[in-house]
Amino acid sequence: MIKLTKLNGKVFAVNVWLIEQVEETPDTMITLNNGKKVIVKERMQEVILLCKEFYAHMHHGTHLEAKKDVSQ
Repeated sequence: MIKLTKLNGKVFAVNVWLIEQVEETPDTMITLNNGKKVIVKERMQEVILLCKEFYAHMHHGTHLEAKKDVSQ
């Protein structure tokens, strides 16, 4: 899962495996494979980077964000 921020400032986690599409309209809208849509503060490129880091962690056991989470 990755942490994102809704427009109201509330942080939530989304299951990366459920993301079907990410687009900027101009807000970043994430469409899940069940049809649900979520608008987030993060830019599309940031969401893509978080997803790439998640997949790298799953496939290679490395994840830069995990180091940040431990220190918080």
